[in-house]
Amino acid sequence: MSSRRIVRRRGVAGLPGLVGADLHPVLRRVYAARGVTTVDELDLGLDRLLPVSSLGGVDAAVDLLVAMHDSAGRIVVVGDFDTDGATSTALVVRQLRRLGFCAPDYVVPDRFRYGYGLSPAIVRAAAERRPQLLITVDNGVASNEGVAEARRLGIEVLITDHHLPGPVLPEAAAIVNPNLPGERFGSKALAGVGVAFYVMAALTRRLAERRQQTRLADANVADLLDLVALGTIADVVPLDFNNRILVAQGMRRVRAGRCVPGIRALLGAAGRALEQSVSLDLGFQVAPRLNAAGRLEDMRLGIECLLTASDEEARVIAERLSQLNADRRVLEAQMQIDALAQIDTRLDALEGQLPAGLTLFDPGWHQGVIGLVAGRIKERVHRPVVAFAPGETGWLKGSARSVPGVHIRDVLDSLATRHPGLLERFGGHAMAAGMTLRESQLVEFERAFAEEVAAHIDMDQLTGDLHTDGELGATEFEPATAHALREGGPWGAGFPEPIFDGRFDVVEAKVVADRHLKLRVRVPSGPTIDAIVFRHFDARAPLAVQSGDSVELVYRIGIDEYRGARRLQLMTEWIARSGDAARPPVASC
Repeated sequence: MSSRRIVRRRGVAGLPGLVGADLHPVLRRVYAARGVTTVDELDLGLDRLLPVSSLGGVDAAVDLLVAMHDSAGRIVVVGDFDTDGATSTALVVRQLRRLGFCAPDYVVPDRFRYGYGLSPAIVRAAAERRPQLLITVDNGVASNEGVAEARRLGIEVLITDHHLPGPVLPEAAAIVNPNLPGERFGSKALAGVGVAFYVMAALTRRLAERRQQTRLADANVADLLDLVALGTIADVVPLDFNNRILVAQGMRRVRAGRCVPGIRALLGAAGRALEQSVSLDLGFQVAPRLNAAGRLEDMRLGIECLLTASDEEARVIAERLSQLNADRRVLEAQMQIDALAQIDTRLDALEGQLPAGLTLFDPGWHQGVIGLVAGRIKERVHRPVVAFAPGETGWLKGSARSVPGVHIRDVLDSLATRHPGLLERFGGHAMAAGMTLRESQLVEFERAFAEEVAAHIDMDQLTGDLHTDGELGATEFEPATAHALREGGPWGAGFPEPIFDGRFDVVEAKVVADRHLKLRVRVPSGPTIDAIVFRHFDARAPLAVQSGDSVELVYRIGIDEYRGARRLQLMTEWIARSGDAARPPVASC
């Protein structure tokens, strides 16, 4: 955290269209740096959403679903074991139930038994429930073998997915995916739950037009936008304008208390008040609790939390999910220590240089947590990382996390082409992917992965540049600034939460919980403020800080509400001694 980094300040475009907007000056500047140039772009009303009919494949999907409705056909939804998959499953099952479908059910693969997607094994498990139709959510576009197995068993398949397809599409009855070749839908960034929402919205409209539903007034699919917001934020898809609308509308429902009991209970378990919640609370508090079920046990627990209509049942499940998440944190911390030890050994062996793409493996690691470890290590070494854990005998399961500029699925696709047979299977998107590998081929993969990443990016780009919104003036360190930025979202991937940089004088420094650095810092010609540097002492050589030092901080500004007190606090992303931050000329990022 205290290593030398380059701090790049985002360029600010002119704001002729925002002149009339009633905005805090700092928020106005932040919007400009994200390319918002007109007041019109601040209107996140539901009527601004891309039309449901503009998503390719929706009409064919609705035809299939209406036929199932009319024939009282049985439907089983095939989900995924992350939050996007859980929210997608809950949304589709809830809406089919409200629309009067015949006992819609769901299955979700156990990651340790079935792995990801619509595998032949999960198809056979679903077939035991005697469905006429399987609906995949957040998966399926690369499940050729699974679809073939369903067809063999006389079961039709509707695929809803957002992942990149392989060279040959499955022979499903219908496929809805904004990333299919030739698809013209205006947002390629929909999460799996966004795709599911569009399909359910189109179905609801069709049934309403036919006037065959007497209770459609109780089946407004917009009521489920809280699930869409949660899945979209959790999957870290880019918040383009369409996704910002989905998230903003979902958060409006959450803050008004009009969310499913499960989200209400999970926010409560995290100590977050509904009326003050923001999208980042979903990403950093609710999603990890749901994901813990899929990582350590069975995502059915998380899905049931989102499906239940009982506040009490939701509270009980949320407590269990919180305990699983605490267990996950302990497991992840130890795995991260193991990973950092491996990196230290390699740095010593390679005279301080790491390969462009880093591969890590430990026989004691847990499959459900390797993605988190890969993400944490990626943040430290500023390059793509794959972490492997043991799978079935002789096999490894891997999870990759990437950095901007390296499309990790493209890297794996190219690697598989150059090294036929090396990867048993893989899939994913730009920033994350999963794969299966023979344990005997780990060394070969390690070398091939490093070479392939190096071919996709200039090594000079693997520096972990810090992109900020510049400095705050002495008078801007006030609660009104923190409040305006908090309310100015939704923030997320592609529309990043505002962060700032600047120099401060250290008034006081102390260690908190053996891992974190707590500071009191003075703004030049300004006030004295609290600052926290989380996990500062996890670093290989943490920066020693004491009273009287002058430091550079990259930070987010917020309000600390500890024990009822409300104080301004800087959540520090990076710290260095003054003069250790390289600042090139301002450029638009």
